[in-house]
Amino acid sequence: MSLRKKNSPEPALIDRTSFRVRFSEVDSMKIVWHGSYVKYCEDGRESFGKTYGLGYLDVYAQGYAIPLVNLTLDYKNPLIYGDEAIVETRFIDTEAAKIQFEYRIYRLSDNLLIAEAKSTQVFLTQNFELELNPPAFFIEWKKKTGIIA
Repeated sequence: MSLRKKNSPEPALIDRTSFRVRFSEVDSMKIVWHGSYVKYCEDGRESFGKTYGLGYLDVYAQGYAIPLVNLTLDYKNPLIYGDEAIVETRFIDTEAAKIQFEYRIYRLSDNLLIAEAKSTQVFLTQNFELELNPPAFFIEWKKKTGIIA
């Protein structure tokens, strides 16, 4: 049984947050070190959580942890020290007991696409057991945000 509304498009929950490339994030060639993009995705998830009420502490207060189990990154163009950029974080709905996001990172000065990424997080109980069904609070959050009827 699908939880999506019939004949209606899935609502897009998107958050945008900006950042400036810091010296500690670049390599000896003065471009952002590839590992720094993982942090930018994390910044996007944190900002999304604050905007939509699905932050790490919100989830933890419900008795769950949501560790990252998969992250893929596609690098398109480099950022350099001092660049300003935006992380666009989009929630991807699934009926499974997981949280998925897609990310796009753009350089602010020219709106150039810098990187695209996808991540998956799963729900673990306080005993670190994998939750196989979406927790009730998560289903309620989806209803509140209009993702499901």
